[in-house]
Amino acid sequence: MSILIYAESAEGKFRKVAFELASYAKKVAESLGTTVTAVTINAGDTSELSKYGVDKVLKVTNDKLSGFSAKAYADVIKQAAQKESAKLILLSSTTDSIYLAPLVAVSLEAGFASNVVGLPVSTSPFQVRRSAFSNKAFNITEISSDVKIIGLAKNSYGIFENTSNLAEEDFNPTIGDNDFGIKVASVEKVSGKVSIADADIVVSGGRGLKGPENWGMIEELAEVLGAATACSKPVSDLDWRPHSEHVGQTGKPVAANLYIAVGISGAIQHIAGINSSKVKVVINSDPEAPFFKVADYGIVGDAFDVVPRLIEKLKLFKEQN
Repeated sequence: MSILIYAESAEGKFRKVAFELASYAKKVAESLGTTVTAVTINAGDTSELSKYGVDKVLKVTNDKLSGFSAKAYADVIKQAAQKESAKLILLSSTTDSIYLAPLVAVSLEAGFASNVVGLPVSTSPFQVRRSAFSNKAFNITEISSDVKIIGLAKNSYGIFENTSNLAEEDFNPTIGDNDFGIKVASVEKVSGKVSIADADIVVSGGRGLKGPENWGMIEELAEVLGAATACSKPVSDLDWRPHSEHVGQTGKPVAANLYIAVGISGAIQHIAGINSSKVKVVINSDPEAPFFKVADYGIVGDAFDVVPRLIEKLKLFKEQN
């Protein structure tokens, strides 16, 4: 009996969450005295998974699965779990996996715990710690079903190398036409930028920037830091930035290691969506801005003065180190 993970990939390359999930699974597997198996879909070279403790890979290569289909992907994971007699299945908390998890759970009659933020509190009974109320609280959830599914919150565990001897096996699950009831008409992708989903650092701007013509300094700061760019809801509503950059409770959730908010007052919906970020830095000219109450570090000042000086100091630091 192996622990099964779904190792997500995009354009043939593994996403960072796959390595975090593998690291987490390896630690749980060691406590249970078992191994880690990953199922991949059109992922290409899978050898990198061995760095993070995966013992076996079930490689699925199928042109029908070139575009994401929740029902079809869920069916693949279900069949992989049955093949490996897996009693514990680990998924990430990406948009795709959030769609997948309930479908897999129903098909396997499994209990599912989302937003898991740490290693199991107990394995007998099986209990996990989960974030709740927009990351304002935590609860301990017990999963009593025979098959258990965990949705690991992003950046809640970390990535740790733990080299294993990887065995690869081609896996050809049965996929029917009924798995493709929903067709993907088109996919819009932003190229040449760090994606919000995979970013360790996110630089976000709000209405304090006064207009889209001033977004250059946000992009320059992000480039210096190797970060993704994001924005508040009012900014996307005003069409200053694309909706794909809107972060917060009603946009994309962010759980970065470093989140920098420039000219964002800190509406409760925005804070709820980025509250999982480990370190929050706020730059705002209003000392009473709500964001300062939840910030780890705050700078009261004009963004048009502070950000260029910050960029200059960061560039100098990079040149000297």
